[in-house]
Amino acid sequence: MKKTLAFWLTGLSGSGKTTIVNEAVRLLSGGDKRVKVYDGDVVREKINTSLTFSPEHIRENNRIIAELCRKDVESQQYDYIFVPVISPFRDARQRAKEMIGSSCYVVYCKSSLEAVIKRDPKGLYKKALAGHICNFIGVDEKTPYEEPLNADLVLDTQNDDLNTCVSRLIQFIHLKEK
Repeated sequence: MKKTLAFWLTGLSGSGKTTIVNEAVRLLSGGDKRVKVYDGDVVREKINTSLTFSPEHIRENNRIIAELCRKDVESQQYDYIFVPVISPFRDARQRAKEMIGSSCYVVYCKSSLEAVIKRDPKGLYKKALAGHICNFIGVDEKTPYEEPLNADLVLDTQNDDLNTCVSRLIQFIHLKEK
């Protein structure tokens, strides 16, 4: 039996993490492939409702998601697990990768703050810049986004279109299956 592969997608809000995962899942779910997604927003809304967006709570949210992912990797119920979550802190991403194990890969959805502010699909940057959202990652100095120094895969979501990013992710997945 093949081992479960986990892909931890990190990047600023609006960098395309969830969009890329949703399209990859659509393409990979056919046939006998079993796929699980731990979307950061969904997990926070359903499981970690008491957590705020303080640096400590962001780290705790990432730890909880990593623990859920680790359990699923160990159970081998899935072929692929995707975790689209901002996870702004390098130390928290490293801990998550260590918790999940050697079948976990960090995928950086790279886009500049200026580009995601311009994109702003949820209108969150506008609110954060107006002071209506505290601790907004990448905007508030207490919650900076620390770019990965050693991501396993970098997707240039600022310059490449969705199909290119999804294609690169799927090629990477197939490479790791071997």
